[in-house]
Amino acid sequence: MLEGKAVVGETDMLQTMQEDALDLAAKALDFYDATDATDIARFIKQEFDRMHGPGWQCVVGRDFGSFVTHCFGCFIYFQVASLSILLFRGSASFPEPEKNQCGALESLGSLDTVKA
Repeated sequence: MLEGKAVVGETDMLQTMQEDALDLAAKALDFYDATDATDIARFIKQEFDRMHGPGWQCVVGRDFGSFVTHCFGCFIYFQVASLSILLFRGSASFPEPEKNQCGALESLGSLDTVKA
């Protein structure tokens, strides 16, 4: 496990969801080599879908840019080991806000740019 070694760059998630993301990243790195970015992303995405409902997207790598639209309260960008991880729920997945869909979704359409 890589506990205590993750560095959160940007997030609007509740603390409990942030902890889920960091824990899943550590587990993924226990299961997969750091060079298996696609497998790591798949693992984190599938587990977050299971834990927090569908619609999550995950990008893992050493050098990438992004410009994404996400649900309010459903975005985290962090680094662990030599990898950068972007995890978010896309707002297009939920055209009409519903209760319990990643907290309050009044602010759909936030844009964030991240450069790993």
